[in-house]
Amino acid sequence: MRQIVLPIKDDEVLKQVQDTLLNNFKSGRRNYTIFQVGKATLLRVSDVLRLKQADVFDDYGAIKQHAFIKDKKTGKQNTLYLKPVMMDLVMYQQWLKRNGYEGTTEWLFPSTTRPQKHIDERQFYNVMAKVGELLDINYLGTHTMRKTGAYRVYVQSNYNIGLVMKLLNHSSEAMTLAYLGLDQVSREHMLDKIDFG
Repeated sequence: MRQIVLPIKDDEVLKQVQDTLLNNFKSGRRNYTIFQVGKATLLRVSDVLRLKQADVFDDYGAIKQHAFIKDKKTGKQNTLYLKPVMMDLVMYQQWLKRNGYEGTTEWLFPSTTRPQKHIDERQFYNVMAKVGELLDINYLGTHTMRKTGAYRVYVQSNYNIGLVMKLLNHSSEAMTLAYLGLDQVSREHMLDKIDFG
């Protein structure tokens, strides 16, 4: 049976997930930063995990404002805006240095067992599954970060579906609404807040 992965819509649940990622794993800072970068860039997990240190840090170790990558699934060029996760990347860069990963691997998110390779999707799925187990949340998966970021953009941009479609590179509003987990109950909850006069 296929698991349903949904965005995290509740701020308190989001904080619990972030705290668990950061504090319940040996490589918590890495796991947390993967989640934060995925949430802020709306990249697919495969593209987040394939980021290289050179994509994010310049030759002097400063964090770039933009990263330029090619999406694995679509083959299209993508410009990532990194400013929203600048502080997370600063903390992560310090973690990389402290743990001997700076200069020893090209990957931004190296595997702890094989640093010459990046953490793979299966490993990160296991991390998210463990977080779900610890917090008793049954809808977490590797796409949670992308969906959560998209949902937050949607709500905080005053429901600008066009912006979210563009960021996700979707071709229809229906696809984007389904991706955001906006089922009938969610739509009714939003309609309850509308003053129809």
